[in-house]
Amino acid sequence: MAHGTTTIQYERLAEIGGGAYGTVYKARDIESGQFVALKSMRVQMDNNGLPTSTVREVALLKRLEQFDHPNVLRLMDVCATPRSEQETKVTLVFEHVDQDLKTYLEKAPAPGLAPERIKDLMRQVLCGLAFLHSNRVMHRDLKPENILVTSQGQVKLADFGLARMYSCHMALTPVVVTLWYRPPEVLLQSSYASPVDVWSCGCIFAEMFKRKPLFCGQSEVDQLGKIFEVIGLPPEEEWPSDVTLSREHFPPCSARPPTDFVPEIDEQGARLLLEMLTFDPAKRISALNALNHPYFCNQETLTQTQS
Repeated sequence: MAHGTTTIQYERLAEIGGGAYGTVYKARDIESGQFVALKSMRVQMDNNGLPTSTVREVALLKRLEQFDHPNVLRLMDVCATPRSEQETKVTLVFEHVDQDLKTYLEKAPAPGLAPERIKDLMRQVLCGLAFLHSNRVMHRDLKPENILVTSQGQVKLADFGLARMYSCHMALTPVVVTLWYRPPEVLLQSSYASPVDVWSCGCIFAEMFKRKPLFCGQSEVDQLGKIFEVIGLPPEEEWPSDVTLSREHFPPCSARPPTDFVPEIDEQGARLLLEMLTFDPAKRISALNALNHPYFCNQETLTQTQS
C-alpha cells in the first residue's frame, strides 16, 4: 500500500456523494490532468499497527486491477496516511465516471429506455458481476447508485468489495443503507454467498423497465412482505432453518406473473427475472448462467442479421 499523502498528487474539486461509506470527492490527478474519484475511510489498527482485513481487501481489489475488466471500475491508487497509533486514513483512488444508473434512468425521456438498451445494460452488469464472482469477490451492496454508466453507455460496477471493508466503519455513520435490493437470505439474517448479488440484479432489471424500485420496504420484515406479494410465500422446506423469523409471520400468497408487476418486459426477459428473483439462493441463477440465458441470445442473432 502506498504511503504518503493524497493531497499532493490529487487536487479535490467537489464532493460527489456522501453515502454509508464516507464522502466521495471528484479530484484531478495533478500529473496527468485526469479526473478521479477519491474515497477515504478511517481504519482502526491491530496490535502490529496494521489494518489487516483492510490490507487484505485492498490487495484483492488491486489484484482484480490486473485484469482490467471493461465493466468494473478501475482502482488506480491506494494511499495510506497514519492519523494516530490507533487509526490510519486509507484513500482509494478510482477512475471517475460522471453518472450512475439511477441518474441515467431518471434522465431517460418518457416512456423510458428502449428494450434493447435495457438488455445491453443488463448484459454489461452481469459481465462485471460474473467476473467479480469468478474471482471470489461478492459485491454485497449492488444498487443503481453504484452502477456507473459512461457517456458512451459503458457500465462500470463500483463499490464492490467495500461492504466488508467498511463494516467496522459503518457504526460511525448514521446513513441507512437501503433494503430495497437485499435478498431474502440477508433480510432473514441467514448465511449468504454470491447469489445475493444476482437477487439485487433482478431488482435492478425490473427497475430499468418500471423506472422505479420494485420492492420499497420500510423495514426488514416489511421488505420481505413486499417480496412475497410478488414471488409468493416460499414453501416451508425452502425456509432457512438458521433464522429467528418464522414463515408463519407472513400471510400465505401465491406468485404473480412478472408481466403483472413489469408489464413492458418480454417473455424471455420475464423468465430471466423469475430466475434471478428466486427465493432459495441455491436455486437462483448464477451471473454466468444468466449471461447464457435465451434473453441475451436473441440479441446476438439480431446483430448478426443486421450486419
